[in-house]
Amino acid sequence: MMSANNQALIQTFYEAFSKLDYKTMNTCYASDATFSDSAFKNLTSKQTQAMWHMLCSRAKDFTLTFKDVEASESTGSCHWEPIYTFSSTGRKVHNKIEAKFWFQDGKIIQHEDFFPFYRWSQMALGPMGYLLGWSSFLQNKVRKTALISLHSFIKKHPEYQEK
Repeated sequence: MMSANNQALIQTFYEAFSKLDYKTMNTCYASDATFSDSAFKNLTSKQTQAMWHMLCSRAKDFTLTFKDVEASESTGSCHWEPIYTFSSTGRKVHNKIEAKFWFQDGKIIQHEDFFPFYRWSQMALGPMGYLLGWSSFLQNKVRKTALISLHSFIKKHPEYQEK
């Protein structure tokens, strides 16, 4: 029964995301959840919630599909594909992401997204992505820029500030 509830939780999360409904997405997380992907590493629960709010509020030309939702009592997974215009460059991105989830007490306690950074950087950054997307230099620059953007967003939204 718990695996069906966890599968429904993933379904709810991505259905809300497809509508850019960050409030519903954020209710899927435990109060001490963590998130990581290629741009955002080891975010706290508040930072994760702020990230989804920021990404949903800035989304341009956004569509999302998801499939292969699976869940057990403690873990889950899903394949999802967002298509959007990357705001920094105005370039179209079609990312293909594998998500992994860990659950506790009916909520997501840990969420990790995996995608090929080099492929993403080619779409999002164009020539610079083709030339340097494989390098730790560019990957670190993207992470730093993403964190600066997130911290700036959190300053404007005190509900996400850590207490």
